[in-house]
Amino acid sequence: MDKKYPKVGLGVMIQNEKGEVLLGLRQGFSHGTGEWCFPGGSLEFGETIIECARREAKEEVGLDLGEMELISLADEMRYIESHDKHYVNIGVKARYLGGEVKLMEPDKFVEWRWFALDSLPGSLFEGTELMLNNFRNNIIYKN
Repeated sequence: MDKKYPKVGLGVMIQNEKGEVLLGLRQGFSHGTGEWCFPGGSLEFGETIIECARREAKEEVGLDLGEMELISLADEMRYIESHDKHYVNIGVKARYLGGEVKLMEPDKFVEWRWFALDSLPGSLFEGTELMLNNFRNNIIYKN
């Protein structure tokens, strides 16, 4: 049997001037379809965390972002049994510089929408949920 290793995933929590966060409704993915998530994806070989965050935000929502900071590191394991997916999830908070949010990948997302932190949709992608928990609790990682 081949040995399996987790992948490295990254989410970008973009907050606007009202404190709302940008979430996309996933579709067409092998896991997390029907769940809301931050922009993000897999870290590519030779890419830094911040480079990945900027690339994913540009690819998925067409935004250029300001300063970024690490806010979360989490073990994303909800999809191991159902989809054979295991990720180490890195969470980055990014400053929104303005601009129009665009649906850049309509095959992967139904829509992008701003949500207040106290009015989030019920079905969150695990990596997004873990990031939000760490952010709210002001911790980077909790075992």
